[in-house]
Amino acid sequence: MASQDSFGAKSTLSVGDQDYEIFRLDAVEGDGLDVKSLPFSLKVLLENLLRTEDGADITAEDIKALAGWDADADPDKEIQFTPARVIMQDFTGVPCVVDLATMREAMADLGGDASKINPLAPAEMVIDHSVIADVFGSADAFERNVEIEYERNRERYQFLRWGQGAFDDFKVVPPGTGIVHQVNIEHLARTVFTREVDGVLQAYPDTCVGTDSHTTMVNGIGVVGWGVGGIEAEAAMLGQPVSMLIPRVVGFKLSGELPEGSTATDLVLTITEMLRKHGVVGKFVEFYGDGVGALPLANRATIGNMSPEFGSTIAVFPIDEETIKYLELTGRPQEQLDLVEAYAREQGLWHDTDAEGYVEPRYSEQLELDLATVVPSLAGPKRPQDRVEVTKAAAEFDKALADYTDDKAATATLSLDGQELEIGHGAVTIAAITSCTNTSNPSVMIGAALLAKNAVDKGLTRKPWVKTTLAPGSKVVSDYYERAGLTPYLDKLGFNLVGYGCTTCIGNSGPLIPEVSQAVNDADLAVTSVLSGNRNFEGRINPDVKMNYLASPPLVVAYALAGSMTVDLFNDPLGQDHDGNDVFLKDLWPSPAEIERVIGEAINSDMFGSSYEDVFAGDERWRSLSTPEGDTFAWDPDSTYVRKAPYFDGMPDQPEPVADISGARVLLKLGDSVTTDHISPAGAIKKDSPAGRYLQEHGVEQRDFNSYGSRRGNHEIMIRGTFANIRLRNQLAPGTEGGVTRDFTRDGEETTVFEASERYIDAGIPLVVLAGKEYGSGSSRDWAAKGTALLGVKAVIAESYERIHRSNLIGMGVLPLQFPEGETAESLGLTGEEEFSFTGVTELNEGRTPRTVKVTAGDVEFDAVVRIDTPGEANYYRNGGIMPYVLRNLLRG
Repeated sequence: MASQDSFGAKSTLSVGDQDYEIFRLDAVEGDGLDVKSLPFSLKVLLENLLRTEDGADITAEDIKALAGWDADADPDKEIQFTPARVIMQDFTGVPCVVDLATMREAMADLGGDASKINPLAPAEMVIDHSVIADVFGSADAFERNVEIEYERNRERYQFLRWGQGAFDDFKVVPPGTGIVHQVNIEHLARTVFTREVDGVLQAYPDTCVGTDSHTTMVNGIGVVGWGVGGIEAEAAMLGQPVSMLIPRVVGFKLSGELPEGSTATDLVLTITEMLRKHGVVGKFVEFYGDGVGALPLANRATIGNMSPEFGSTIAVFPIDEETIKYLELTGRPQEQLDLVEAYAREQGLWHDTDAEGYVEPRYSEQLELDLATVVPSLAGPKRPQDRVEVTKAAAEFDKALADYTDDKAATATLSLDGQELEIGHGAVTIAAITSCTNTSNPSVMIGAALLAKNAVDKGLTRKPWVKTTLAPGSKVVSDYYERAGLTPYLDKLGFNLVGYGCTTCIGNSGPLIPEVSQAVNDADLAVTSVLSGNRNFEGRINPDVKMNYLASPPLVVAYALAGSMTVDLFNDPLGQDHDGNDVFLKDLWPSPAEIERVIGEAINSDMFGSSYEDVFAGDERWRSLSTPEGDTFAWDPDSTYVRKAPYFDGMPDQPEPVADISGARVLLKLGDSVTTDHISPAGAIKKDSPAGRYLQEHGVEQRDFNSYGSRRGNHEIMIRGTFANIRLRNQLAPGTEGGVTRDFTRDGEETTVFEASERYIDAGIPLVVLAGKEYGSGSSRDWAAKGTALLGVKAVIAESYERIHRSNLIGMGVLPLQFPEGETAESLGLTGEEEFSFTGVTELNEGRTPRTVKVTAGDVEFDAVVRIDTPGEANYYRNGGIMPYVLRNLLRG
């Protein structure tokens, strides 16, 4: 609640017969303040400050600083952003609820009121990350996968149902409903939010933070929101504002229209490549220009979704006629449509380049793309920004193969369905229509189904070694497939519905066809997956698959027919028709007119209304779960899924002074582009890994291991899984892959990261991680930071960081440092065998953040840059992390 209104911004907006309290942006006037030409996203932040001004955390000076934004200046002004709501998925959401439940007990232990631990901002969770595509290619695949999902995750789901009852303003969308980001844009997002504050109904821009980096999908409908770590999300739920610097804003001008044959996926891969090359980490990206109006909302959402792959904080589109059309299509009530348009026009948030008096926003940097230049593309084999034109894909695959094998001619023979088959490098072993990025987009989903129909009509089939799966982002997709009569054709090619969830994109691809897996491993083949997702990092999709390619849903179907990345889709036949004639991709590709016709006939707003009519109730499985009751959770000491978190054990009500670090050893020395997937995997748990051994010791058989992601509520599993990715290369243990390091308490012998950590902790030796560029890129995975902290790592020194992981490290009390400009571990001569000490950290006790600290490593000395970027982050670090900071604040309050 705003206790001050320095600019007299409080006003009333009447829409129909309803009055709303609003805070007018045009009230902010004065020398050097040009609100009208601010980017859309900064106007939203400005309203946020006006409404929450309290004279302490948010002041008139903060408001003036934002209103007078200098587009050319580097960010140096901190503001406190208060999101309207928090959205979570279950992988990252379960630990949030575990932490809140643990925090309630810690509050009581410290003599405080446990009921203060309650969401103060609305929080919604969608359970979408737990379904695994175990069963595929059959009519009952969906039912069987959901059944298995409930068997595996019963403990987690009972815990979440408890949370739904125990916490106010916390809602759960049960399993089998959809993907969080698609459910967000289709149902949960408001675009303009309303909430009663002190008896008055306020209207303000819908904003959110989410525990998944692809929260930015909601940017497509004019909602400013982004992914944060689970620990930041918890703080936001508990009423803590998000501390941030006023960012640079990159304007991305769109013109023209997509050519025939190019899809939204091709567009987003092109934009990803452009923005990665330009450099947008930590910046806002905002789309503007005539081309915005020509871009369907679904395409905007696809682009917004990929913001983490660009590296930007957000990738937002302003509110316009297309936004209203989409809100109407998805069944939002008329009064909401009227409010969104009236509010956006009143506040200067409405985008119409033809309107009288239109002012083009000013931006820090500008890029431009003519949509007509976009060509069919893939991205791979291991990063989303590595775009490859489909016409060059086979040749580029052959070049990339050299990094994976010395024997390019290797093959394997296998017997499948009575056939003797031969496969080689590049065999497509997974073709998955999966992930929020594309399954929310009717044009590419209908395109894939029509391509399947054309293929079936000509007598084509998928290659028998390809595991084909369909996992839409919501039930609406199944509804329009049914209405268009397209489901049978997808089924015929093996693209049967396997679940409504992330599946393959999050690493829940399930096992390959057993005979294929055996052949691939026996011959050490570099086989591929092709998926319509947003992430293709090493080791993420499937442990048997070394190379992964992102593609549009129609191209996923095409590669299932081709069966290999060595096939030139534009020149080689995909198969033969009933008469033995070659069939090429051009013979199957549906025209834009045909796609639009089917969309027009098959999709209407009633479908969205019925799909989301009772979205929080769940099916019979969900409703029949036995659920514990009470304000505090009854922890089961035998549970291998949900355990009380250790973060508050022995925590005093006042923080200890920050200390310098001495006698530290290196746990891992890592290269460039180490992702949060490398640090904290979400996929399968190997039997002989520390986590696998822990589960076996607790009576869990391998078939019931489930995934790392599903066990994030158990810190014992997650500590053992940290730095355990099968593709991680620790330069401290050359020639190894996976969670291997050297233990200097035992003369440098090789052992697992977890076992070495245990010995270091027992000996009282702090640990350090050395890393290269873009450390912590990828998913907003808070366990990458939690696991790092619980392994005893006190500092990370990297060449550069991705935004969320750096923030998460501070949130767990780990010091993020950066090598001096132009220096690396190699240039400084560091081997990782040195003993490290860090001095100058204690300056933080004096209320200031040092720009650098002195690092001594053996005979080497250098000044590392301290990457605590805001005063708020400094407070978190002084308290040993964000959760102790919030708990102490609530205790005092």
